[in-house]
Amino acid sequence: MSDTIEAKLADLGLTLPTPAAPVATYAPAVIAGNLLHISGQLPFDDGALMTGRVGEDRDLDYAAHAAQRCALMLIAQMKAALGDDLSRVVRVVKLGVFVNSAGSFTDQAKVANGASELMIAAFGDAGRHARSAVGVPVLPLGAVVEIDAIVQIG
Repeated sequence: MSDTIEAKLADLGLTLPTPAAPVATYAPAVIAGNLLHISGQLPFDDGALMTGRVGEDRDLDYAAHAAQRCALMLIAQMKAALGDDLSRVVRVVKLGVFVNSAGSFTDQAKVANGASELMIAAFGDAGRHARSAVGVPVLPLGAVVEIDAIVQIG
C-alpha cells in the first residue's frame, strides 16, 4: 500500500516532503494503541512556509492549496512514524483544520477541502474522515493553515 499511495500522489504530480521537525517541545507523532496522533503540520511549498491571513492578504485558492500541502506533510509524518510502511494505515479518522483568517472570512470548510480531497485521493474510502475547520486570528510562524490528524493503524 505504501507504494500505491505514493504512486497515487505521483499521478497527481505530488511527492511526499521530508517530515518537518517540531518547532517547539513536542513529538511530531504519538502512537497510542491503534491510533496515530499527528501534531499540527504547517504548509510548505517548494521549501517555503505558506503564510498570511485568508480574507485579508490571501485568497481561498491559496489557502486550499496550503491545506493540501499540510495533508502531504501529514502523510509524510505517517510514513515516518510507521517505519516507512503506509500499508499500516487503516483509516484517516479525523482532521483538525485551523485557518488563519480574517473575521469576515467564513469559508474555512472550503479551505479544509484541500486536505480532505487529498486524503481521499491517496487512501480511497479509508481517507474519508471526520473533520473540524475553524478560523483563528493567528497561527505559529504566521502560517495560513495548520492541520493535525488522528489515524487508525494496524
